[in-house]
Formats: sequence, C-alpha cells, structure tokens
Amino acid sequence: MNLAYIKDSFEQLKTRGPEGPVARLRLQGFEAFEQTGLPTRRNEEWKYTGISGLFDNPAYLAALIPEAQLESAAIDAVRLPGYLQANELVFLNGRFSPALSTIRSPKSQLTVLPLEEAANGIYKELVREHLGKSGTSIADGVHALNTSFIQDGVFVHIAKEQLLQQPIYIYNISDARQSPVLAQPRSLVIIERNAKLQLVETYHTLGASDSFTNQVMEIVIDREAKLEYYKIQEDAVTASQVSTTHIRQIGNSYVHAVTVTLSGEIIRNNLHVVMEASENEAHLYGLYILNGHTHADNHTLVDHTQPNCLSNEYYKGILDGQATGVFNGKIMVRPDAQKTNAYQTNKNVLLADEATINTKPQLEIFADDVKCSHGCTVGQLDENALFYLTARGIPKADARALLLQAFALDIINQVKPEPLRAYITQLISKRLSIQSL
Repeated sequence: MNLAYIKDSFEQLKTRGPEGPVARLRLQGFEAFEQTGLPTRRNEEWKYTGISGLFDNPAYLAALIPEAQLESAAIDAVRLPGYLQANELVFLNGRFSPALSTIRSPKSQLTVLPLEEAANGIYKELVREHLGKSGTSIADGVHALNTSFIQDGVFVHIAKEQLLQQPIYIYNISDARQSPVLAQPRSLVIIERNAKLQLVETYHTLGASDSFTNQVMEIVIDREAKLEYYKIQEDAVTASQVSTTHIRQIGNSYVHAVTVTLSGEIIRNNLHVVMEASENEAHLYGLYILNGHTHADNHTLVDHTQPNCLSNEYYKGILDGQATGVFNGKIMVRPDAQKTNAYQTNKNVLLADEATINTKPQLEIFADDVKCSHGCTVGQLDENALFYLTARGIPKADARALLLQAFALDIINQVKPEPLRAYITQLISKRLSIQSL
C-alpha cells in the first residue's frame, strides 16, 4: 500500500475548503489512519475478509479524490421503482451531487445540504454533536480513511413531528468507464423526535474497470421516531465496497433494516445499532445470494446500553459456485441494560462444494436479567422436498429454484414498500432463473 501517496493526497485536501468541524474531523481521521493502517486478516474482525490488496492498485490511488461528471441519462438506468415520488440523492464517485439530485418533499419536512454547508450554517451544532461519533466504536483504518477524506458529503435532516411521505433514495454511482475508481461517500442523517423516514441505498458501477466504495453513513434517531432502511447491492463483479451504517437510537425509537446482497466482488457490510436510551426496538434482516467468486461479509453489532430494549436479527444466505460468505453478528448487553430481549439467527444453504460460509454469532452479556439467544445453521438443499416437487412433474431446475426462493421469502417479505419488494423479488427471480412467482 502506498502510504506516502495517501498522505500526499491528504495534504492536498487540507488546503481546500474552509476551516471548521469537518476539516478538524478529517485531521483526526488521518491521525487514526496513520496509527492503525488498513485492516489485515491478522485483525480478528477482518479475519475472513482481506481488502488491503485493493490498495496495491496504483490506479485506485490516482483516483483517491475523484472528480467526475455524469450525464443525467446514465442515472435513468439505475433508478428505483417509484422514483417520481421519491427524494433522490446522487453520489458520483463518492461525492454528493446536488445538481443530479432531486428533493420532492417540502422544506418544512426535509432538509438536504452539502455536509460542509450544514457544518458552517444553522445546523452546525447538530453536525458538531453527531458527525464522527461512529469512530468511537469502529476503530479500524478503513473507517478512518473515509473520515480522512470527507469531501462533498451530505447532511439530511427530518424535522420533528414529520412523517416523511416521500422516501429517500440514495444512488451511489461509480464511473469506472475510463479508469478504476475509489469512492468514499459520507452522510449524516438526523431524524428528529416523532418523525419517520424510509431510506433506500443502491450501488452501481459504470464501465468495466475496478471500483472500490468505502462508505460511512451515520444515522441518529430521536425519541418516538421510526426508520425503515433498505440496502440493495447488485453491482458489477469488479465492484468492491466497505459499507458502514452506524445507527444511534438516542431516544426510544424503532429501526427496521433489510440488507440484500446479490453481486459484487468483495463486499463488507458493517451495520451497527447502538441503543442509547431505554425502550428501543431494532429489527435487522439480511439476505445474500452469491455465486461466482463474490465475497460478502455481513458484520453486525447491536449494542444494548440501556434497559428494556428489544433487538431481533435474522440473516439468510444462499451460496453457489466459489462464492464465500461471512456472517459475524455480535449482541452486546451492557451492565445497565437489564430486561433486554435480544435474538439472532443466521441460516445458510450451500449449493456447491467450493462455496463456503463462515458464521459467527456472538453474545456478550454483562447484565443478569435478560432474554437472549443466538444460533446458526449451514446445510444443503432439502433433497426430500426436491424429490417431492420433481415427482409431480416440475423440472428439477425449476423445483430447485422454487425451494431456494421459498427459503429466501421470509426475508424478502420484510421489505415493506410493495414496489421495492417487487423489484427485489424480480432481481432474485432472475438470479434463480425463475420466470414468475
């Protein structure tokens, strides 16, 4: 890894933009990066996922602070269903583009600003209070690298008492048509008390060159607020990413999150939920259907710090070819978190001898009055069920696909917006070669 180049790029960035909280946070991030470096497999949290080799690509480093333009027509190909009723935020090569984005909700409900503008305007106190808090619980170099190069991030604010009718779609687009791209999007989302937000993220790489997205999103939820959060990963086989979502429930609130991973090269999803108030509730669901050489690592943490909270986590995986999967889910119950209910399940089906899964559910409990459980399974397709279907005239390939879809269905059904659920179902059906449900 060319540390000298990264340092030189950081020094160049220091000369740009005004002094302020973002610039100070960048400096803190780079100091942390210099201390830790990029994680290697010697780090227990990265034991099964190696990304340091990606940075040996000199073309990546040349694009460390990428600037690009994108014709609006290129966005049409990646738009999600119902986009005409949605707020659309576009990140191009990791940089928020107001020109390509569309805000449809009224200003009384939703504010979207470039992060630096928010940090120096009327929202400066919110930015100072919440931006960068994820670094206190994620102490690895890849997170610090994102912080070191915060540039053209986005600030999203949902006003109190506002049940946002229009969802927010975030399109992370990497333009790798000319050369490899390293993109580092950064977002701060504030959901005020008794507000509601539906947020959907997608990732797309244009062109055949390699891309690597190192994303950090920080979400803060106040009391009586609700968040529906969906992440859809259907990217090119040359696209890698580390996607970190850090959710802080600072008041009693509700989180419903679904992550669907279908393709890419090396994918690492860090999903952290920190319950900083009592009576919080969080439901995390995940589905990964992998083939080829795709590697997907779902790393989750639910940190119970206060009493009377509930978390439920359910991830499922289908792996074929030479795909590799990782599920590492940790539930932390701290001493003050009495009356905690926390559950975690991971189930996997392997379809090929060379497909592998490493699953590691973890419980760390420091309170004595709790109800917690975890478990995992790894198996193959049910041969009896397959025989039952084929004996009734269903071709073996169709029977196999139907069984796999049935396996995935209870996660798919957690996608609440019907158009989005239909879209994901279509992607999965295409992957499983099913013509209709």
